[in-house]
Amino acid sequence: MGACPANRAETPLGITPCDGDHRDVSGIASAQVEVLVVDDQDPYRRAMSVVVDSTEGFVVVGAVASGEESVAAAAELEPDLVLMDINLPGISGIEAARQIRGVAPASVVVLLSTHDEDDFDLSGCGAAAYVSKSALSPARLRQVWSDRGAHQARKQAPEPTPGS
Repeated sequence: MGACPANRAETPLGITPCDGDHRDVSGIASAQVEVLVVDDQDPYRRAMSVVVDSTEGFVVVGAVASGEESVAAAAELEPDLVLMDINLPGISGIEAARQIRGVAPASVVVLLSTHDEDDFDLSGCGAAAYVSKSALSPARLRQVWSDRGAHQARKQAPEPTPGS
């Protein structure tokens, strides 16, 4: 699997890119879920990247440290999945999720925090799920990804009109 070493050089946008080698052991290109990791704390970014890289079928394609960087990276990379901390410097992960819907509408955003989900108003931000940082594991990552279909259907459904 194409892992992204922590010491890889960043692009001008501050994105730490993946090595781009998305091949299975036979050398054949494989379809993988491309993940953008967003957290202002380097230890959490690294921990999330380890979870992603140890989950079969998932690969980190970038890692950034702020909400603003996440929007730019999502527009540039168009990842399948964005794992994003809620409490970020500048714009919050909640606001960044709203903005990502505009620049990378196919990307699925999952918000993470060490706080309880009830501490946040996540309504209308477009995030597919909330996951406690302590609960993030390969099994939980696969579950969130498999649940994304229901979220995408809700996101694409037309808004109800009054009186209908």
